[in-house]
Amino acid sequence: MAVFITGASSGIGQALARQYASQGHVLGLVARRSDRLDEMARNLRSEVHIYAVDVRHRAALHAAAQDFVAKVGHVDIVIANAGVSAGTLTECDEDFEVFKDIFDINLLAMVSTFEPFVPIMTKHGQGTLVGISSVAGVRGLPGAGAYSASKSAVTTYCESLRLELKPKGIDVVTIAPGYVKSEMTAKNPYSMPFLLDADEFARRAVRAVAAKRRYAVIPWQMAIVSRLMKLLPVWLYDRLAMNAPRKPRRPT
Repeated sequence: MAVFITGASSGIGQALARQYASQGHVLGLVARRSDRLDEMARNLRSEVHIYAVDVRHRAALHAAAQDFVAKVGHVDIVIANAGVSAGTLTECDEDFEVFKDIFDINLLAMVSTFEPFVPIMTKHGQGTLVGISSVAGVRGLPGAGAYSASKSAVTTYCESLRLELKPKGIDVVTIAPGYVKSEMTAKNPYSMPFLLDADEFARRAVRAVAAKRRYAVIPWQMAIVSRLMKLLPVWLYDRLAMNAPRKPRRPT
């Protein structure tokens, strides 16, 4: 089986690569940091093809996908995992570029990741596309407008895609992590309930993908939290979330 993963040099992406490599699958790994990709290729006990690409560059990402297909043939699973997070405030002019960056990487790069694989999977009548969303996309969080909105968009985009591609034999799986130990969450200056080790997250995510679950929140405790968040009336959610701790903004 061949698996293509973006954002593979750290955190969730790296853990997913380790998990699939442990099962003997052929990997195509995409990330900006070539040194980390080189190290992963040396250490993973599997056939690995690495692509040092910034996912914001659509043409380069498509070229990586096409090269991987040319080398391995049919690709079974594509995981659009690349993502960034930062606190944002609309009243701060300098944060507009942060908004744009977050949407470019979290949402538009996901579209660019999937694009070259859809025709190939359609031709074979099978394949799985996986979008990594977040529990942070369930409701808007103060100080995280860009991140919450981008992940909410990821969830609805993947839902639309699932309905479009199911008749063609292609499955779309949305994974919504809670808090997972990574470089991203290490910057959070607040407690993170149900914090999960990245490798444990990857084991659960791989099972969810294999089962072709349409939407999976990991860990299960955060699934309960997210359902409760959805059920809260607007006035009560506002009261509870107004003073929630905030993600740090990027230094200017």
